[in-house]
Amino acid sequence: LRSRGAPHPCARPGMSGRHKMAADLGELLVPYMPTIKVPKTGDRVYKDECVFSFDSPESEGGLYVCMNTFLGFGREHVERHYRKTGQSVYMHLKRTIKEKATGAAGGAVPRRRNGKVFLDLELNCDFNCDDYEYEDEAKLVIFPDHFEIPLPNIEELPALVTIACDAVLSASSAFRKREPDSWEEEPQVSKHARSLRQQDNGVRIPPSGWKCAKCEMRENLWLNLTDGSVLCGKWFFDGSGGNGHALEHYRETNFPLAVRLGTITPDGADVYSFDEEEAVLDPHIAEHLAHFGIDMLQMQKRENGHVDNEVRPRVTEWEVIQESGLKLKAVYGSGYTGIRNLGNSCYLGTTMQVLFSIPEFQRAYVGNLQRIFDYSPLDPSQDFSTQMAKLGHGLLSGLYAKPPAKCELIEQVMKEEHKHQERGISPRMFKALVSKGHPEFSSNRQQDAQEFFLHIINLVERNSAGAENPSDVFRFLVEERIQCCQSRKVRYTQRVDYLMQLPTPIEAATNREELIAYEAKRQEAEENLRTSPEPVRAKIPFTACVQAFTEPENVPDFWSSALQAKSAGIKTSRFASFPEYLVVQIKKFTFGVDWVPKKLDVSIDMPDFLDLSRLRATGLQAGEEELPDLTPPIVLPEDTRGRRPPEIDESAVMQLAEMGFPLEACRKAVYYTGNMGAEMAFNWIIAHMEEPDFAEPLAVPSYSEPGPSSPSQGPSMDSQPPEDSVAILTSMGFSRAQTIRALKATNSNLERALDWIFTHPDSEEESEAVSDMADTEPNDNAFSNANMNSDSTLSPDLDPTGPRIKDGPGRYELFAFISHMGTSTMSGHYVCHIKKEGRWVIYNDHKVCLSERPPKDLGYIYFYHRLSCS
Repeated sequence: LRSRGAPHPCARPGMSGRHKMAADLGELLVPYMPTIKVPKTGDRVYKDECVFSFDSPESEGGLYVCMNTFLGFGREHVERHYRKTGQSVYMHLKRTIKEKATGAAGGAVPRRRNGKVFLDLELNCDFNCDDYEYEDEAKLVIFPDHFEIPLPNIEELPALVTIACDAVLSASSAFRKREPDSWEEEPQVSKHARSLRQQDNGVRIPPSGWKCAKCEMRENLWLNLTDGSVLCGKWFFDGSGGNGHALEHYRETNFPLAVRLGTITPDGADVYSFDEEEAVLDPHIAEHLAHFGIDMLQMQKRENGHVDNEVRPRVTEWEVIQESGLKLKAVYGSGYTGIRNLGNSCYLGTTMQVLFSIPEFQRAYVGNLQRIFDYSPLDPSQDFSTQMAKLGHGLLSGLYAKPPAKCELIEQVMKEEHKHQERGISPRMFKALVSKGHPEFSSNRQQDAQEFFLHIINLVERNSAGAENPSDVFRFLVEERIQCCQSRKVRYTQRVDYLMQLPTPIEAATNREELIAYEAKRQEAEENLRTSPEPVRAKIPFTACVQAFTEPENVPDFWSSALQAKSAGIKTSRFASFPEYLVVQIKKFTFGVDWVPKKLDVSIDMPDFLDLSRLRATGLQAGEEELPDLTPPIVLPEDTRGRRPPEIDESAVMQLAEMGFPLEACRKAVYYTGNMGAEMAFNWIIAHMEEPDFAEPLAVPSYSEPGPSSPSQGPSMDSQPPEDSVAILTSMGFSRAQTIRALKATNSNLERALDWIFTHPDSEEESEAVSDMADTEPNDNAFSNANMNSDSTLSPDLDPTGPRIKDGPGRYELFAFISHMGTSTMSGHYVCHIKKEGRWVIYNDHKVCLSERPPKDLGYIYFYHRLSCS
């Protein structure tokens, strides 16, 4: 630290005398005392990362923390905050990391930590080894003169300033405060570990083929460490689970400890104490497992923490998708920056890598970087556009993907070790913002990349009002044709969508005989407790997937307006417009008869070039007769006036919520199935989980309003719809007045509001519009598009009543795909491949390398861009 009387190296001309006269620091700080605050409980102190960039205390310029707002700023951005707010006092934090000195005996000197500052500031994982040490430095900096006061300086600083500085230095990470549920206490050693008595009953556990001894479940299995019983656990948030037989066994025997099969590695295993009712540590786990023939040292652990003792098809999948065993060449620079995995956050990293490889997203956020930063709110950490621009700049600038120097490369080769280099960016602030208020994305659990993609598109829509909306490139119209099987009459409707979901018809596999033979051998091996045979993956032609997509599907609970009664109905879907960028999701996940989500192990020959022109919608055809535009009657129980809403079976709600479904969706499922039990409600969830309002709160109809109910009676026009719903629809190109009318007419249901807009393009009288659409189901909305021109481009300029659609030819080229490894979207790992400069690049968390064998047949979500007309 610089001595107090030394001239300041950053002082402006004429300031040296002031520095020498700085003995009375209290007098110097008097003008700024009203702006210096002490962080209170609940205040976020951003001392880990800049709100505009990924600069941190480890960066060359360090990090400046505002002593008024507690926001962090890199050296490039602190002046902007000073000019905007006039806040002058900042705490400058700097961490210096260097290679550790070698002791006299040749060994490394134990790492020293400067404990007087930076409490709760975590060490960069890149240096979490015995080869590096680090030193921390803190000082107050007063703008605009950049006068520096080294810390600690307790004797000469005013008491308030000292307290404020100590509070900032000892404050918890802002990201820990944002996600308290994701930071769990470390498990403790079980009181039963040392004294556990194991039965000599000759039980030996095979390396695979496990199943519950009572119900034959094959997931979430627990080995009791006393008698070697293999039993199922209870339902978990990720959809795995069983019937609670492991707990039931404990209640019968009082055998306290169990280890979860599938988690055993040379480093340990997941152990649970039924008696202590928590996860515990077992220091003698190797000995306890050896009693049942399990050698921990033979259990291998995959990269990213996933265990290599599951079903063997997953092993091959992991190796192929990650291109394991190949010497991949790392790439650096603009567009080749990795995103660190925060713990099950790879679904976020892969999605954002693909989005920021698209020029429209680059232009909207990185191209407007300075404007977005200059007009950002006082707390940029809570502004979506700012954080998108920050993330995009971090990925595209190349500042966080610098190649190692030649001397470092030579040293790595000589020592056969990996030295420090830039290892991508950490999206903690971005994840905290975009997941705020979302029960799943705000957790530390793995999520579905497809659901996150739609979530991000929704946020882009909400925050693009009055500005360029890059999500326009994904938006397209789907034409749905519904036909009454009895009257043969039809109805055409249109809806907005952002991706194409392709089914995977296993029955169309080209290697069906091989699959049947493998399944027989696998079952035989399981029955005889032998090792499973070499796995066989189903090979499905892409053309078969498209054919399955075009086939008619049954419409559940279809009400025919021609018959004015429920009838059988079939639905087909076609493209009313083609997007500029087509997103194709392969529906690899399904639910088994035991409710357990399963992943189909399939290979699909996805083409590099795709032509979907034959899937262009045609509209009402000659000879077709439309269904009458009538709404189904509203059936209410007799004598409902003055009654309270029906009760909801909360036990069934909680049973569904424990499976990981949103609580409000569970309540709706139980309500709409008439309290008929969890199984009926579960079926309702599966049928409605793709709906946009799936997780919105249950809106129970009022039974106390006077007057009769009739199909023509619309919702109240006095209440204003939610502003966020208005913003979503206006961002899609609809007028505000029309949006408000549509939302009022449909009780603020976004999907029905879109249908309302399509079916009322010329409506002028608000009351008449509401009367026409009251209580209409989405599948029964009429839409006439007989004169739709297949070559036209819908836009606000040509059709102000429709959404912004960038229509064009249906010919595409593949440029990116996201792949998933694991048995469920709620577990496993994601990587993505992106084609850049004519070559495929694999993005595996922070690692970015040239791809040697891109596994295009094993992807989960594919991204195509439209080919220009030639």
